Amino acid sequence: MAAKHTRTNRLRLIPSNANKLGSAELFQGRGLSQTREAGLAAGPRYPATPRPPAHRRDPGAAAPGPAPGAPGHRPRCRCRPRCPPRPAPPPEERPVRRRGSSSVWVLFLVAEELPLILHVIKVNIVRCEPNRSYDVPISFLTMELPGLASGFWMLICFYVSVNGYPNGRVREACMSMIPCHGSSPQPSPVHIITVNWTEFKPGDTIEVHLSGPDFEGFFIQARDAEHLDSPAVGYFILVDWRHSQLLTCGRTKNSAVSHTSKAKKNYVKVYWIAPGNAPKHVQFLATVVKKYRTFWVKIPGPVVSQPNAPFPTTPLYVTSEAISTSHSVSYLTKPFNASGCGSVKFCVRNPSNCDPGSASCLFLSFQLQKSSVLIEMSGASEGYLSFALSYDQWMGDDDAYLCINEDHHVSVSTAYLKGRRPPVLDSENALEDVSWRLVDGVLQCSFRRSIRLAAYKERFNLDASYYIFLADGEASEGGPIYKHRRQPLITNGMYNVTGVPQDIGGSRSPRLIKAHGALMFVAWITAVSIGVIVARFFKPVWSHSFLFGKEMWFQVHRMLMLTTVMLTSISFVLPFIYRGGWSKQAGFHPYLGCTVMALTIFQPLMAGFRPSPHAPRRQLFNWFHWSTGTTARILAVVTMFLGMDLPALDLPDPWDTYTMIGFVAWHVGIDVLLEIHSYCLIRKAELIEDDRVQILQSLTSAEAEGHLFKQIVLTIYVCGNIVFLIAFLAAVYQI
Repeated sequence: MAAKHTRTNRLRLIPSNANKLGSAELFQGRGLSQTREAGLAAGPRYPATPRPPAHRRDPGAAAPGPAPGAPGHRPRCRCRPRCPPRPAPPPEERPVRRRGSSSVWVLFLVAEELPLILHVIKVNIVRCEPNRSYDVPISFLTMELPGLASGFWMLICFYVSVNGYPNGRVREACMSMIPCHGSSPQPSPVHIITVNWTEFKPGDTIEVHLSGPDFEGFFIQARDAEHLDSPAVGYFILVDWRHSQLLTCGRTKNSAVSHTSKAKKNYVKVYWIAPGNAPKHVQFLATVVKKYRTFWVKIPGPVVSQPNAPFPTTPLYVTSEAISTSHSVSYLTKPFNASGCGSVKFCVRNPSNCDPGSASCLFLSFQLQKSSVLIEMSGASEGYLSFALSYDQWMGDDDAYLCINEDHHVSVSTAYLKGRRPPVLDSENALEDVSWRLVDGVLQCSFRRSIRLAAYKERFNLDASYYIFLADGEASEGGPIYKHRRQPLITNGMYNVTGVPQDIGGSRSPRLIKAHGALMFVAWITAVSIGVIVARFFKPVWSHSFLFGKEMWFQVHRMLMLTTVMLTSISFVLPFIYRGGWSKQAGFHPYLGCTVMALTIFQPLMAGFRPSPHAPRRQLFNWFHWSTGTTARILAVVTMFLGMDLPALDLPDPWDTYTMIGFVAWHVGIDVLLEIHSYCLIRKAELIEDDRVQILQSLTSAEAEGHLFKQIVLTIYVCGNIVFLIAFLAAVYQI
């Protein structure tokens, strides 16, 4: 009986060792196709199907090959030939799988060789238990092969489709900008895109900034603002090659920017080059991935336009994916400046005439526009900026406005200050046209409010005169603000911001506190120091010089010390007048100040009862007088160190500390130099011969040389003290 080419007969060509090959051989580095070839090479287990005799063969047929088992014999394989391998995608387009890469490979192999696996299962069943009856026909395994394979492939496609691209090569998402992460985009984006210019010409370069809370991935493009579904336009240039890379979307090379790894970042800066055929309006879009399933798609950025381009009738700031996520505030596309201050704007600046585009400039402006006022505020971006309108120069019962940096997202709020407690932000405010900008360490925000707000009782009318407070400080991640670590900038008088435009400054230190510091510097840096040097080293120099009937050294010493007492007494009263009592927030400074004041009063009183030069108690008086004066000087220096950093004065740090250390070193150095000089004069006098005349002549010569040296040193010391005094007074004046 001639053999028929049935599925059963074709199964006889499966090698006998196929059922002995385990899964380790099937899937570890060698596919089932290779396993099939290895098994066939070992020879068939059953005799091959009988071939017809030679005289019955087709004369045109090929001559029979070697007999089974003979050299050169190759068993025929009537199995369906495998499809040619698919070409591998270029390396730059291969997705890097986030998880399960080895399991995906195994699934691919299983699906590819599923028909052969089921053939092997069927052969094993027939050979092992040929007489057993089955509820499911054996032929089901063969008949359902296509369906099972198709289901397996669908499972794999679904499994692979949710893999991400942590290496940033996301060219497949060029048009949609949607990550294949198996979840929906988040509403209300918290990241922003800013640019440095709002106008461009073909070939111009524009800085593009993406900032916000920490994120892992991003994807930035520029598109025609009037056709946001069109391909990307222009190309980018990188600033940081470690965290960003260029991609080619469509036919434009380097037309998109994405991340290089999943490392966390919160700021990206790139340059966009406008092409020669750029549309009239271009909008920047960004997709940001915070975590694998937390991302925002097509966050709308600012629109840049060519000069004199007609403004379109359709809105440009919202994309189809971001309609539900657009902010109620807008973004300042370029920084505002001080132009118009004093002419059309009422401005408050510190330092005077500073540029609001600098982080060191604290800026506030009011511009009257019909029945409303446009308000702009600028400063460093570490935490928050605020200003308040007040009827006095004390914090409390004030109308405040705050711009708070919350994880690179700025919120603008109003508040009413009650006493010295932290402000409670209003849940609703009457501010309009709110916009902000956060670039290069500078926070800028602007908003508009009506001159009169009858519905808001805690909002002051802007057509009255107020003291203006301008402050900055730190904010926590959740938004609550901390107390400003330095004194707010306060105007020197009350002003009407809707009246005549002015360009004024202010002071972070009240005038009484500035006067307190200045008088203390004059008293304890100049007067006391020079008076002590004169009394200690210039008695023999000016012993024969008289002023107002007394020795010159004594008169100079007494005059300087009385000046110190007077200046210290006046300065001591000023903080109590300013505070209205004792300050509980100044630390040890007021306690040490009171101690210095007590010693300052005690010292001249004790000097008024000094014994005569030859009295037995004169030595005891000298020790008390010296120790009291030295203690007062040391405590005064410590008190000045503490006072310079108090919020009410707050001299520039660390300049103030280094300058005070320099003054102390200067004074101690001059004191030591004069001590050494006096010691050398004494030693020189002791070496003179016993001849009386020679002794007198040598002493006279030595004294003359010593007097000249001391006078030169005193002149240099006085000049140095004046330099230190001027430096401190200038710092106090500029606060």
